[in-house]
Amino acid sequence: MSSTVAKVRDLEAALVWRAEATAPVVFTNGVFDLLHPGHVTILEAARALGGSLVVGVNSDASARGLGKGPERPVADAASRARVLAAFACVDCVVLFDDPTPLALIAALQPDILVKGGDYRPETVVGAEIVRSRGGRVEIIPLVPDQSTTRLVERLRVSS
Repeated sequence: MSSTVAKVRDLEAALVWRAEATAPVVFTNGVFDLLHPGHVTILEAARALGGSLVVGVNSDASARGLGKGPERPVADAASRARVLAAFACVDCVVLFDDPTPLALIAALQPDILVKGGDYRPETVVGAEIVRSRGGRVEIIPLVPDQSTTRLVERLRVSS
């Protein structure tokens, strides 16, 4: 059985992967702090839209900049990336330090950009880049009552 750790790539290795990836290449991103069924739903739906799935993961500094609270992220970036790499539906994981994945999207040039139902197509970062190449943006409905924020709140109440 091979290790999935090789799926976690820096940008240079991700660009090499991208050149050989089965099209269409789908991109999604997020913090992916405490994984829950909502994350799984989005990842599986994203992968079903194309031939390959690349996931951008906010670095710890980038995640802290999102204002989700002082205790976030709960897991460090390397751990979050490694867990995502273990998913069969995920082909490549790339950490990014910027506040948004815009530079990563510009570099990887995905064919399809996927976000969860808390976004609208016109608010998705990188949508113009993808559409300018003939690609599209897909919004996957959220799974009700499934969020990392909710999990953290439940843990806080139970401790």
